Amino acid sequence: MDFRLTDDQLELQAGIDQFCAGVFPPEALPAMEHVGPGSDAWAALGDLGLFKLRAPEADGGLGLGWVETAVVYEVLGRHLVPGPLLWTQLLAELVPGAADGTCAVTGLDLASDPGPWLVEHFDLAGALALLGPDGVAVADAAAWGEVEPVEPLDPLTPVARLPVVPGGTAVGDARTASTMRVQGTLLSAALLVGIADRALTLARTHALEREQFDRPIGAFQAVQHLLADMYVRMMLARSGTYGAAAVLDASDVEPGAVATAVASAKVVSGDAAMANARACIQVHGGMGFTWEMMPHYLLKRAWVLEHSFGTTDRHTEAIAATLGSPKS
Repeated sequence: MDFRLTDDQLELQAGIDQFCAGVFPPEALPAMEHVGPGSDAWAALGDLGLFKLRAPEADGGLGLGWVETAVVYEVLGRHLVPGPLLWTQLLAELVPGAADGTCAVTGLDLASDPGPWLVEHFDLAGALALLGPDGVAVADAAAWGEVEPVEPLDPLTPVARLPVVPGGTAVGDARTASTMRVQGTLLSAALLVGIADRALTLARTHALEREQFDRPIGAFQAVQHLLADMYVRMMLARSGTYGAAAVLDASDVEPGAVATAVASAKVVSGDAAMANARACIQVHGGMGFTWEMMPHYLLKRAWVLEHSFGTTDRHTEAIAATLGSPKS
């Protein structure tokens, strides 16, 4: 089986990459803490059709599969595109205005989060999705009540503590909630792959440009080993995530197998993003963690996504549970 991207998928990837480079350039990152409805950047995402990727063409969508969606979200992760991308994508067909970018959606997975509940992009989202064990509900922002802003891990992902979970309008059953968790996990993995890839690119570029003892630091074997390890981690994460997306697209795969494939992708991509971001900072030296440099943004976004739709520990335990007890 050929797992290489098709010409159409490569063209889609290149187009999204060009768009992100223009709308979300690295030098503009510090000013992008409030990218949501009403901002030019969020409007551009809506106009691009980002939240209509999965919608049928008959409904004005693009009718793309999960592989194409993963390819797009990898590029978004590479450029650290801010805003509530995951939940808005998942609820695009259930929350009015989400598909065209006029309403942003954030969310909580109540089945795995016992509280206290931290809501991302609380100041931007117009709706809050609640994934419970028995279904999916959506609460309007006006029903949230008072929230307590807290110091975020990622400066581009504002968060607030929600003291009480509001009631909401049911929009899906337990099966819908389970499906959304799998889909959200896949999209999180794709974003993490993009972070791992961007960290590798930044580290490689710096290693070729930075000189010590009249030689680029990339000529030193220790740095070469760091870059080689980063490449291997990124490629494993990418292949695992694309593979999981292909499994999710398939119609003849058991739900348990799909969940395991997606969980595996999240584990591998999370490890790749965290390790590559740290290695990128190491290659850059002390300046890698200054506000003027991108590497620390990559690490902080990886920390946030590590807790999005299940931590590495949680997914590892879920995968281990499917293996069963060893036979004697």
